[in-house]
Amino acid sequence: MAGGSFAPAGVAKERAEQYQGRLTLYVVVACIVAAVGGSLFGYDIGISGGVTSMDGFLKKFFKTVYKNKTHARENNYCKYDNQGLAAFTSSLYLAGLVASLVASPVTRNYGRRGSIICGGISFLVGATLNALAANLAMLILGRIMLGVGIGFGNQAIPLYLSEMAPTHLRGALNMMFQLATTLGIFTANMVNYGTQKLEPWGWRLSLGLALVPAAVMTVGGILLPETPNSLIERGCKDEGRKVLERIRGTKNVSAEFQDMLDASEFASAIKHPFRNILERRNRPQLVMAIFMPTFQILTGINSILFYAPVLFQSMGFGGDAALYSSALTGAVLVTSTLLSIAAVDKLGRRVLLITGGIQMIVCQVIVAVILGIKLGDNQELSKGFSVLVVAVICLFVIAFGYSWGPLGWTVPSEIFPLETRSAGQSITVSVNLLFTFIIAQSFLSLLCALKFGIFLFFAGWITIMTVFVYLFLPETKGIPIEEMILMWRKHWFWKRIMPEEYPEADDSVSVRQNNSTV
Repeated sequence: MAGGSFAPAGVAKERAEQYQGRLTLYVVVACIVAAVGGSLFGYDIGISGGVTSMDGFLKKFFKTVYKNKTHARENNYCKYDNQGLAAFTSSLYLAGLVASLVASPVTRNYGRRGSIICGGISFLVGATLNALAANLAMLILGRIMLGVGIGFGNQAIPLYLSEMAPTHLRGALNMMFQLATTLGIFTANMVNYGTQKLEPWGWRLSLGLALVPAAVMTVGGILLPETPNSLIERGCKDEGRKVLERIRGTKNVSAEFQDMLDASEFASAIKHPFRNILERRNRPQLVMAIFMPTFQILTGINSILFYAPVLFQSMGFGGDAALYSSALTGAVLVTSTLLSIAAVDKLGRRVLLITGGIQMIVCQVIVAVILGIKLGDNQELSKGFSVLVVAVICLFVIAFGYSWGPLGWTVPSEIFPLETRSAGQSITVSVNLLFTFIIAQSFLSLLCALKFGIFLFFAGWITIMTVFVYLFLPETKGIPIEEMILMWRKHWFWKRIMPEEYPEADDSVSVRQNNSTV
């Protein structure tokens, strides 16, 4: 489609003030079950770092790393530097990247539930293979299947949550995914804290317990209702209206239903969403779909969450202290995410992102200064400075938990028109997993090469992304998901990029005529 003379993506007029409905128990339960997929993502993030610091696991699969670990005083920053060990963590995210691209057409053509179920089954297979792994190949294969689960789950669940939630509570309900992720991380840290004492097989229990949330996600996906947006998009308009009435708790859903019909009418003309998303009128959403997940990973949070026990041991903490400290950061992340859920639809997205960015910069610089001055190759931090480092890292995690953690997923999931929504979410997930893979694979080497400078490296990126949000991200609070296109036209920068304004298309015939060039 050429840019210039076509109807707006989604809808052409604002009907938000006519929306009716309330938060129903039906929506809350559906969102909680769907968000369990986030707990699997979080559980894997948290479990990886703990397992890779367990002696039984290292002796079986990474004997070289185990030998280096026993010489703890020789080099605090490099004793875990092993590409094979990094591959154990990162292989999952590379597989997830590929799977997320496959998940996009599944999500669009077969519904959000279809992708959620596929993700749950893949998680079940992956967790089983990891728990029973007899060699490195079996271990990596299990990680790849977990990656497939993440690709499908992260593609479909944020969309599901955004489409089920009422407009005025969309931010809070969408963050159920991030809350489940943080609970998964905390649970994984507590599991690792217990299983490290069950040598030499405790790591099997840590990896195998992922079967529990995987089963919940699979069964829940089967029982969940499909979103009205997806039903309408696939031609089931009557069923879509019934689901909309049920989840809004009222028969008076005509305005919201009409927005969905308009968006679906336009979406039905789009046969190649990935090609369409490159059009000029979709430029702002595409930029956000790339930069939001990129910046989320470049905060450095995944480095801390993946390798928290490894990182703390590198700083001179003992094994128990390292796992205890990482469990503490997991608990802090859960708490801060709850704060974000309470504030996001009141304060807005921009305030949280900018405030969190500033707080993270300060924390990263403080940690770098402490480690640079007090931790050499053959030194350990004193008890006082160890406590201070953990405290500052917790403040960093708090900032991430109320800002870039949940909003890195929420903002991209709510800004796309229906015709490119599954493709846009697929790009978001793919970029997130690509940079997650890069950081997971390179972090141990970066830690060895940059030492305390690794924290300054991430602080630099956080500075860039905070400025980016201030300049280029408009506030999306309270804007109906089908009317986001109108928001970009009011932004000081993006209105210069968007095609020129065109007459409003009030009926579906006009929309079809304007799309005849597709």
